[in-house]
This record gives sequence, structure tokens and C-alpha cells, in this order.
Amino acid sequence: MMQHLSSWILAISLILFTLQATAQPPDNAINPIPSISFGIDAGEIADIRKQMQAAVDSGHLPGAMLMVGNNQGVGMLVSVGNQGPDDATPVNTDTIWRIYSMTKPVVSVATMMLAEEGLINLDDPVSRYIPEFASMQVIDEQTGEVRPAQHVMTVQHLLTHESGIVQATFARGTRLGEMYRQTIDTRDRTALEVARDIATLPLLFEPGTSWHYGHSTDVLGAVIEVAAGKPLDLLLEERLLEPLGMDDTSFRVPQEKAHRIAEPIHGQMSDNTIARPFLSGGGGLNSTIEDYARFATMLLNGGKYYGVRIIEEETLDLMTQKYIGDSVSREHFFYGDNGDWGLGFHLQPTEAGNPDGPHNFGWRGIGGTLFIVDRVNGFYMLYMEQRRGGPRGAPFTNNTAQRVVYRAMAD
Repeated sequence: MMQHLSSWILAISLILFTLQATAQPPDNAINPIPSISFGIDAGEIADIRKQMQAAVDSGHLPGAMLMVGNNQGVGMLVSVGNQGPDDATPVNTDTIWRIYSMTKPVVSVATMMLAEEGLINLDDPVSRYIPEFASMQVIDEQTGEVRPAQHVMTVQHLLTHESGIVQATFARGTRLGEMYRQTIDTRDRTALEVARDIATLPLLFEPGTSWHYGHSTDVLGAVIEVAAGKPLDLLLEERLLEPLGMDDTSFRVPQEKAHRIAEPIHGQMSDNTIARPFLSGGGGLNSTIEDYARFATMLLNGGKYYGVRIIEEETLDLMTQKYIGDSVSREHFFYGDNGDWGLGFHLQPTEAGNPDGPHNFGWRGIGGTLFIVDRVNGFYMLYMEQRRGGPRGAPFTNNTAQRVVYRAMAD
């Protein structure tokens, strides 16, 4: 009897293992559930929609979307307006958005997947993969003088933006920012070639001593291309996009999907249907709110999606630790003394007046997009819009989105 029972248990185990190994993500990741599951009632949703519509009616945006979900489904999905100023198509879950820097968390997770397999180590010198980074210099912004760097730039420094690498956009009015503006041209260069160009420029500070936003994740994209021995688009497709079912996430939007692209009223955005050599790990992806919900759900669920383990929970815990220590300068940190930074994610406190308490994690895109994952409170939030500049005083932005969602949940 025991022998038959053991055989039955073994057979069931093999079946479960096979189901897990071959589990497929659903065709549609948006399973509606009651908004009250998140403590948000119909009146609060109506008020949020009104605020979002005001941004459309005032001419700040053609349209926008806001989603709140968890592992069970989506409890709030608000859409207003159209895909573009000359497009009457209402924004919807198939609308394709330029997510810009929300590419960074995707590339950061891919990096940590390679680390789990031993293909890369966080303390590896960047020069192990791109030799041009072997002899870096540091600039004195006051005098313009340069000297040899005393610290070695590592893969971890790229993930935490403590590399000393900047970007012209975020270093305007500085000597180094002007050097970047004159030197770095991504139009006809590959990620590896751009990284090599960056290596010819001095660093703003010794690696590991300060935080500064810039091209760090672009360089990281080139590093993992070398480590994996394949281009970044193929690497992301194999490691993340295909397993998660993110079929509409890519560096280039195929012409047959061009009618789904959201366009801004204000600010120019590149034609994302054109194939370019530069696969920007820092900001090159396009995606839908439905696709990115899959990525956010996986993160909320500790690295697992529909039975498929994407990344180990221990690795994700490592990524969401605080890395801006007391010895790291916050002079250029976007949030000053508030919050922290992990391995590819912002870390923002979720309790007012408690900076050392629980935090969410995520990041935003310069075109107006935002995602956050709050594992303590058990939800993720996604906000999508397309805007670059334009008049000030928009009635609704990605900052507003986060604020009204937390307020609705608390009421």
C-alpha cells in the first residue's frame, strides 16, 4: 500500500513540476476585481477620473491611464482622452507608450538574473566587460582639472547610480555636462560604442561616493550584452519579455502596431517605429499598461509569475535594500533626504513622517509614466501619459497619481 502511495505522490509531483515548468502567462493579464479590495470606492474613482480628465480638458495631455492591481487582478483602471492630438482612438490597454526610464528596472532585473547564474558579479569592475573603463579620471567641477580615479567602478555602481557617470540633460550648466553634450551622440552608435564614448570622459566623482542620474544604465545594458554574448533586445526577450508574455514591449514598434502609439501634445518624442543601432538600457523600451502590469505583478509576487520563477525572492530583496549610505552624498539625489535607492529602483517611504519605515519601489519615465510596487500594502500602481514639457500647472501628473491612490486607500 505504501509503495503505491509513494508512486502516486511521485507521479503527482512530476505532473506539478511539469505544469510549473511549462506554465504560460495568460493572454490578458487584466482580471477585474472589486476596487474595494484596495479600499477604494466608486466615489473615489469618479473623483480621480475627474482630476485626470481635467488634464485633458486643459490641453496638457491627449489622454492618460491609471491602474491599481495585485496578484489577484486589477481593481482600478481609469482611462481618459485619446491616443494623440490627431488621433480619435481612446487610450486603452493596447495603447503603446514610450516608457523611457521605466526601461531601467527591466534591465536591472535582467542583470540580476545573470548574476544569479554567475555570468556577472556585482563587484566586477566595469572594465572586465568594457576595457575602456580601466583608467578613468575624475573632474574638478570648479577648476576643470582632472585626476586619475582612486576607486574602481563596479557593476553595482551602475545599478545604484553611484558610478560618477552623468548625462547632459541632468548636468546642465556644468563643465562635464557640456562635455557630454559635445561628445555623446547615440543616433548611429550601438550601446557598446556609446559606452566606450562615455569612458573617454571624466567622472563627476569617485565611484561609490555620490548619487547622480545619468547614462549608468545605458552602460549597464552594454555590460550585460557582453556578459551574455547577445544583443540587449534578444537578451530581454529571452529572459523577461517572453516568459512574462510582454508581447508589446520592444525597442522598436512594428509598423503594423504603429496605430496604437500614444503621441503628446507638448514636446517632441522620437519615432519609435524606426530601428536604431542604439538599444538604450536606460530608456529605449516601448510598452503597454497591460504588458508592464505583468512585470509589476511579478515583482509584487516576489519574482514569480503564474507559477514561473523569473528571479529569486532573495535576489529581489537584495535589489530593494537601501544603498545610499551615510558616506554617499545626496547632493544630486532627486528626493534629497527623503527615500533611498536600490539596485535599479527608487525606494520611497509609504508612511508620512516615518522615513525609516516601509517603502515602495519602482521608477518613472521622462515622458510622464510611473510605476510603483508596494509589497507591504500588497499592490502595484501604473500611470501612463505622454508629455515632454509644455505649460506648467497640469491638474494631474504621475506625482498626483501616486498621491491620490494612497489617499484613496487610506480614507
